[in-house]
Amino acid sequence: METQFSHISKFMHILFMLHRFDSLSNMEVNEHFLPRMEENGKTHFTDSEGKTSFGMSIFNLSNAIMGSGILGLAYAMANTGIVLFLILLILIAVMSAYSIHLLLKSADVVGTRAYEMLGLRAYGQAGKIIAACVVTIHNIGAMSTYLYIVKIELPFVILGLLGKEKDFGGWYVDGNYLITIVSVCVILPLALMRRLGYLGYTSGVSLLCMVFFLISVIGHHNCSESVLPIYTELRKPTKKRMQNVANISILAMFIMYLLTAVFGYLTFYGNVEDELLKSYSASDTLILCVRLAVLVAVTLTVPVVLFPIRRTMLQLCCPNKPFCWATHISMAIGLLIFVNVLVIFVPNIKDIFGFIGATTAPSLIFILPGIFYIRLIPHTQEPVKSRPKILAFMFSGLGFVFMFGSISLIIQKWMTGNSPDMKGH
Repeated sequence: METQFSHISKFMHILFMLHRFDSLSNMEVNEHFLPRMEENGKTHFTDSEGKTSFGMSIFNLSNAIMGSGILGLAYAMANTGIVLFLILLILIAVMSAYSIHLLLKSADVVGTRAYEMLGLRAYGQAGKIIAACVVTIHNIGAMSTYLYIVKIELPFVILGLLGKEKDFGGWYVDGNYLITIVSVCVILPLALMRRLGYLGYTSGVSLLCMVFFLISVIGHHNCSESVLPIYTELRKPTKKRMQNVANISILAMFIMYLLTAVFGYLTFYGNVEDELLKSYSASDTLILCVRLAVLVAVTLTVPVVLFPIRRTMLQLCCPNKPFCWATHISMAIGLLIFVNVLVIFVPNIKDIFGFIGATTAPSLIFILPGIFYIRLIPHTQEPVKSRPKILAFMFSGLGFVFMFGSISLIIQKWMTGNSPDMKGH
């Protein structure tokens, strides 16, 4: 029998994959980013002027936070119990808000809202490279995970809606063809948008699809998953205004996570599958529509994930180069081709990026925000032994604990011959 610690580790791993604060890195900045002060004392950011409304920013951040791992929360609750699940979910929400607070305050001090530029300001070129690599690898893993879900799930949805048997061999139920078509026809056009803020409408659609999923879970109950790039795009950007965007987004996702987990668990109890939708009848038309809605949500999240990768690579390769449509388009195409090749030709891609995610997710949520804060906030403002910096140090240390705990769990699963559960990114 698995230990309670193992159950908690599984739960924490799912939630790490759900929270995508690496999207904080999506920025358009200048290397010379020391802050200038306006007459009213507010920090003047050296990156682009934001034009995205408060509401659209909430849509984008909520979509960035939400991950496909929401499908595994009922299973996590079945393993941990309702009370412990609720406690852990609250802790994760609080820590997520605190992580954003650290990043926003650091960004306010140095006058930039780019993850890799915070790394440069804090630890020089090495810090910039490390932050950029973590963001890039984590986001490529996320894109691969989302497209892998499309590859596996979309053929079954099409077969169900057409009433075909599983052994039907039409090209339009071949996962490899389907992810290529989805990438070219849906993801690429959205990825070619110049600003992330333009994706606020598609992020809204994505969230509506997940709300439909939630309503369906509740309806079937019988009782018997990006902040700094969004900060960049936000109109009238202030730390307080962006913190409000983050708090509302986290609260909305907290409610959605909790309701999904509770009603999914109370419907099936110990028989709930690791992916909730597998617990329902495969011939149920409503559930097929819900599966399709989840796939739409996952697909529309991919362009939001692609933006930080492209911006980070630009910051590493040509930080002072002005915006160029040819570069913008070619990088989007190149990234999509690369990820499609990974998903199509690497059979154990899920396990590989699951392992990488166990390293990069704690780095982005805990470790980097903490060490950036400690280094960037002036000692004259907050001494090294001040309470805020001690808390930031402990927060980073907690990230290492979770990282090594998750990695240990994955290695243990591999050694026992079980594939680790890496569903949520």
